[in-house]
Amino acid sequence: MDKFDLIVVGAGSGGLAAAQRAAEYGARVALLESGRLGGTCVNRGCVPKKIMWHAAELARELGHGGDYGFDLAVNGHDFAELVSRRERYIRRLNGIYASNLERRGVHSVSGHGAFSAPRVLRVNGEDYSAERILIATGGAPIVPAIPGAELGITSDGFFELERRPASAAVVGAGYIAVELAGILRGLGTEVTLHLRRDSLLRSFDEILQQACLEGLAGSGVRIATGFVPAAVERDAEGLRLTAVSGERSGPFNALVWAVGRRPLTSGLNLDIAGVQCDGRGAIEVDEWQETTAPGVFALGDVTGHHELTPVAIASGRRWADRQFGGMSERRMDYRNIPTVVFAHPPLGAVGLTEEEAREAYGDAVRCYRVEFVPLFYGISENKPKARMKLVTAGEEERVVGCHLAGPGADEMLQGFAVAIRMGACKSDLDDTVAIHPTAAEELVTMR
Repeated sequence: MDKFDLIVVGAGSGGLAAAQRAAEYGARVALLESGRLGGTCVNRGCVPKKIMWHAAELARELGHGGDYGFDLAVNGHDFAELVSRRERYIRRLNGIYASNLERRGVHSVSGHGAFSAPRVLRVNGEDYSAERILIATGGAPIVPAIPGAELGITSDGFFELERRPASAAVVGAGYIAVELAGILRGLGTEVTLHLRRDSLLRSFDEILQQACLEGLAGSGVRIATGFVPAAVERDAEGLRLTAVSGERSGPFNALVWAVGRRPLTSGLNLDIAGVQCDGRGAIEVDEWQETTAPGVFALGDVTGHHELTPVAIASGRRWADRQFGGMSERRMDYRNIPTVVFAHPPLGAVGLTEEEAREAYGDAVRCYRVEFVPLFYGISENKPKARMKLVTAGEEERVVGCHLAGPGADEMLQGFAVAIRMGACKSDLDDTVAIHPTAAEELVTMR
């Protein structure tokens, strides 16, 4: 039996980060992965999504070429070429990960790992043991348990499309649904977004929810509210959805389920190790990423907390720092984590929503808002507005939330996330000299 200091199960963002950091400290590390290196983010998530978002955003900007005096004739879009280039880029990333692991001396094992005994994992008929085992297997899309659901695809299937569907139904109200609907529409697909309620992105501030709805509708996405799918069927014209209410929608060439994700814990034999999961199947961990089994840890989407790639990476590195780098108090701080929705326009948020702030601070909350037409659209016939909100608390007006919707929101948020984490007050922003003309200057000139 091969013995290691650490076995990491799952080579997604969190697992790779932990394995490489531990190896840098001199640990003997084995990394088990049954799929492609990089996990969801690199292969069927953030990276391919952002490439597709760029394509859709470029198509939108080309539509404003005439406003700037260009005589543009766009003779269609080669979806297959975009996919081919995207996949070549991802394969290059897979290769870079493999090289980095080899350079750091991480022992990579291709196959599905499962516990055969406490602190022992079996892969391809061979057993591997370690003092520490880190589970970072991530998550997978949920498919609703309704008749005909198998006729649809999930986000995984979306990134397997070789042709752009002429029409598509997207079901869901979270960031994955919003992003995929926007990408498809931007590339020319007729899209209907089906919402169980009358709102989307419900964990975000209302200013971003409204901006997202207006952006989708403005791009031509049809919104079907109060639509709870009960069945899917295919006829000669395509796919049709039937709601619990009896309402029907369709036909569509494609159906995309974006109704949530589940932790990937099945098949790991966690009971053999003594690892407990919650009702959703997520591994239960404490603030140190420790599970209920001695020597077994977990992080990332498999724990069901803050399912974001940068969170998994940061958690993995901090965990390795503590376990192998002598930093006994090193752990993840889940406060003020910035996040972006790559919609059209992009949305960014860090800190508390206005509603959350009022629950925490009551009448001590003061909000600042601004709406404006970005300069890019200043000479256009169509003038979509950008929106921004700062949420402050206390007499010193400490900034506890920042919410952005508009071109560049995805890039400008990072710096303001640093400021909020450092405890910036509204007066600190007021005292900062603005960069003009930019959208970001609005955040330091609000009154």
